[in-house]
Amino acid sequence: MILSDIQKFIADNKRASLADLKIHFRMDGDALRGMLNRLIRKGRISKMAEVKKCGGCHSCGDDATEIYVWVNPGESVSEKEPVSATCH
Repeated sequence: MILSDIQKFIADNKRASLADLKIHFRMDGDALRGMLNRLIRKGRISKMAEVKKCGGCHSCGDDATEIYVWVNPGESVSEKEPVSATCH
């Protein structure tokens, strides 16, 4: 059940940071990463390779810049959209 919930959350939002997922699902990052890796292997999501920190506050945690993106071949996610509720 939780795997499908994570998949739906990312599909609905097009992308999500690990920080957002930790808050939403109230789970440890390592536990989430295991499920996210399974969705990556299934080809449902992908992990963004490199994300720049905002540079303004210098308090963005690594989990705020660890971004997972919904994989939809006909659609792309804009780079200008906020990547996290915790980093704007």
